[in-house]
Amino acid sequence: MKLQKQSEQTLGVLSVAIAYFFWGILPIYWKFVQSVPATQVLAHRIFWSFIFVLALLLVSGQIKAFFADFVDIVHHPKKFFLVFAASAIVSVNWLTYIWAVNSNHVIETSLGYYINPLISVMLGVIVLREKLSLWQMVSFCLALIGVLIVTLHFGSVPWIALTLAISFGLYGLLKKTISYGALTGLGLETLFITPFALIFLTYVHNQGGGAFGGLKISALLMGAGVVTAIPLILFASGAKRLPLSVVGFIQYIAPTIALLLGVFLYHEPFTKVHLVSFVFIWAALIIFSLSKTNYFIQLESLLVKRIMTGKRETY
Repeated sequence: MKLQKQSEQTLGVLSVAIAYFFWGILPIYWKFVQSVPATQVLAHRIFWSFIFVLALLLVSGQIKAFFADFVDIVHHPKKFFLVFAASAIVSVNWLTYIWAVNSNHVIETSLGYYINPLISVMLGVIVLREKLSLWQMVSFCLALIGVLIVTLHFGSVPWIALTLAISFGLYGLLKKTISYGALTGLGLETLFITPFALIFLTYVHNQGGGAFGGLKISALLMGAGVVTAIPLILFASGAKRLPLSVVGFIQYIAPTIALLLGVFLYHEPFTKVHLVSFVFIWAALIIFSLSKTNYFIQLESLLVKRIMTGKRETY
């Protein structure tokens, strides 16, 4: 039983790690469709994701399970709301990310996904009643300082980073509460939002502003379904096998790759203020990562005892 649990966790770690690697290099793909408005890219991403997932469901023989889950959702309003909320939230995340990458804000997207693990843990504490240690609280404070440094220096809240962090944190939480399979779950999510995407694309086409038509751009827009669905399927499959806090930890892969791409490939400005802010966030992530090691657990216990002893002496 223990060996089976370890095997499940290992599979979960591999699935989520590969998903985050895909997400880390995804800016390269979106740069190829930089000439297309972000809203159109999003609509095509949603539609072709649904088509690709539908094909996978047919090939894998899961189409009956998909329709059974759909009927189940229709008869249970709470499940319907959860799936629809997941599809809406991930659409917000996709749109923000596509626009940010193609507007030369790759570094800020990396900031958002660095913050995301801490958001995921906080949601786990609030909603799933997961325990938060002293060191995890310290990591939250350090990350908050990092965000405040950027906010105060540039005079504006880093809304791209916060939108990405919060939306994906909520999406990860919803995926933990929805009990459908990885493939059928993604199929349901894209099914719910696809009608809106088709209505928008039809309207844009009728207005003469549709981007679909040229061979290269059309192929890239269709391929958006593949590059979207594969990491999401891996993420959904792995997330169900792991605690939310572990999923958040593995997430560091994507923002690290994105940061390197933003600085060295796309030559976005990375000032001293950015560096100081990132140092606080990196420190927060290091402390968070080490918070469950024996040394930090023992040190936390010692600090708590001293604090409690000091309170007694005061009284």
